[in-house]
Amino acid sequence: MNLKKPLFWDLKKPNFLSYALIPFTIPIILNNYLLKIRKKIKFSNIKSICVGNIYLGGTGKTPLTIKLYQIIEKIGLKAVTAKKFHSNQIDEQTILKTKTHAIVSKNRFDAFEHAINQSKNVIIFDDGLQETKVDYDLKFVCFKKKNWIGNGQLFPSGPLREKIDCLKKYDVVFLNGKDKNIDFNSEIIHNINPLIKIFNTYYKIKNLNVLDIKSNYLIFSGIGDPSSFKEILLENNIKIIEEIIFPDHYNYKKNDIKKILVRSKEINAKILTTEKDFIKLSEIDKEKIDFLKIELEIVEEQKLINFLIERLNE
Repeated sequence: MNLKKPLFWDLKKPNFLSYALIPFTIPIILNNYLLKIRKKIKFSNIKSICVGNIYLGGTGKTPLTIKLYQIIEKIGLKAVTAKKFHSNQIDEQTILKTKTHAIVSKNRFDAFEHAINQSKNVIIFDDGLQETKVDYDLKFVCFKKKNWIGNGQLFPSGPLREKIDCLKKYDVVFLNGKDKNIDFNSEIIHNINPLIKIFNTYYKIKNLNVLDIKSNYLIFSGIGDPSSFKEILLENNIKIIEEIIFPDHYNYKKNDIKKILVRSKEINAKILTTEKDFIKLSEIDKEKIDFLKIELEIVEEQKLINFLIERLNE
C-alpha cells in the first residue's frame, strides 16, 4: 500500500477525524471475521513461519525475515524465504532474493509447493498474517516500540489491520527500537496472551565506515517508517541538514532524482538513502548517491534460537 501515514494515526487517542472514519473500517472488520471462521490448509511436510504485522507498514518485517533465515540455516535446517508478488513491492522482493534463497509467487500456496519440491525444511514468509487460504506453524508479529498500535483503530481510522486482541492467536512479538526514552510495558502484551514470547530488536549500521561524520547530508526515503532511518543516522552523529520523504514503496522517476541531485548541490550536501530505496535507482544515479546498510540485531538471540530449535523440530 503506497501511502504517507497520516499523523493522527499515531496519536495516543483517536481524534475527531479518526472517529469520523470508523464507518469505513467495516470492510476490515468483515475480513477479520472471515479470517476467524474460514478453514485454511496447513502443510504437514514443511515447517512454516510467517513474519507479519497488524500495524500498516514500517515494522521491520523484511530485516527480521532475513535474520531468521540466517539463524535457521545456522542451526542446520534448509530454509527458504517467500513473498507474495506485488508489483509495488519489487524493492523488498529484490532484497530477499539478494540476501536469501527466496521464492516470489502469485500466491502463498504456490510458494509452499515450490519449497516442498526443493526439499526445504522451513519456509519463512515475509508478510501474510492475514492470509485467507493457508496456515502457518509459527506466527510472528512485528511492532515499532515508538508507534506500538498508534491510536488503536482499524484502517483507515487508524493504522491497524487487526485489533490488538488478535495477539491471542500469535506466537511471538518482536518489538523494534533502541531509544531509551521509550517506556514500553510488555505486560500489555502478556495480559492479552500470557504464553506469547517477546523479543526486542534494533538496527545496527553495517557500513558506517563509508559515511563521513564531518559532511552534511541530504537524506531521502520511501519506506513505511522514514523516521527510523533518520533516527539511526542521528544516533551515529551523521549531520542531516535536509530530509525528503516519499510514500512507502515509491517508484522513483527521473525527475525526482534530478531534483534531489540539484538540491544537494544547492546546500552542499552529500546524498544518502536506504538500501531498499537504493536498489530502485538507475546505475548512473547510484554513482552519485550512498545508501545505508543495516542489519537487525536481536536482544537475547540465543533464547530465540532455542525457541526455534524446539518448535521447528516438533
